[in-house]
Amino acid sequence: MFGNYILALMIYVAALFAILAIGWSVSMNISWQPSSIYYFLQWVKEWIIVIMLILILIGWIVITLRFMTRPLRYLDELVDASEKLANPGEEPIRLSRAMKSVEDELNLVREGALRNAMLAKEAEQRKNDLIVYLAHDLKTPLTSVIGYLTLLRDEPQISEEMRSRYTGIALDKAERLEDLINEFFEITRFNLQDIVLQKETLDISMMLEQLADESYAVLAEKSLTCSIHTDDNLLVDGDPDKLARVFDNLLRNAIAYSYPGTNIDIQAFGEKKDIIITFSNQGDQIPPQKLNFIFEKFY
Repeated sequence: MFGNYILALMIYVAALFAILAIGWSVSMNISWQPSSIYYFLQWVKEWIIVIMLILILIGWIVITLRFMTRPLRYLDELVDASEKLANPGEEPIRLSRAMKSVEDELNLVREGALRNAMLAKEAEQRKNDLIVYLAHDLKTPLTSVIGYLTLLRDEPQISEEMRSRYTGIALDKAERLEDLINEFFEITRFNLQDIVLQKETLDISMMLEQLADESYAVLAEKSLTCSIHTDDNLLVDGDPDKLARVFDNLLRNAIAYSYPGTNIDIQAFGEKKDIIITFSNQGDQIPPQKLNFIFEKFY
């Protein structure tokens, strides 16, 4: 920087002498008549040394101030850049050309801050998803437990066989609730993407029939019925707990949005290498603007 300062002074002084030389050469080749310009040039000629010294002094002061204030300008730029780093945006940081290397480093830091902010936001979203996931899935078996216990309370004349059956289903659902809680303790150590499927060969027809049977209490609350129509021996390799949770949620939604006193029809049939499963209920139609979102997570 000191070298640039000396060079600027030398260029300025050289420019002054060059202008003086050109002016002198031009004035000597002109025939002057007495006038204000002529007298002014005569005055300059008499005081040329003083004028040159004054111009050199003024130039030295200006150049010195410029070089002295430049670090302050750089400092102001760095302060502004630091404020942008505190709240990084999409726009990159811009500094003077002389600070290009500093600009590059600051932009690297800015990009790292943006990535960290995005990761923190994603982590927060995963935590929120997990909470909703937990509440949604715990509600399903809990609703069944409450439904069957309510039946047992409100129908004291129920037969021992039905009482034993309802008690057994309520106990199964309560144990399922305990399994879910234990599972969520495991999930919280990872995230939703780390769930491992425990696959085995299972009969979809039997699973759907058991689902409808265990949902009797919830169906009865809205005076609904549920019919099952499936092909025989619909075998699939899958995680029985996860599939049961999916089908249970579908049936709960069908129940929630069915007209009272209607039937929910569940069908399952094989089609080449696929199994097609449908849950059909009678209720208000889903608004067209919501159809594209109904299978988004927790919608």
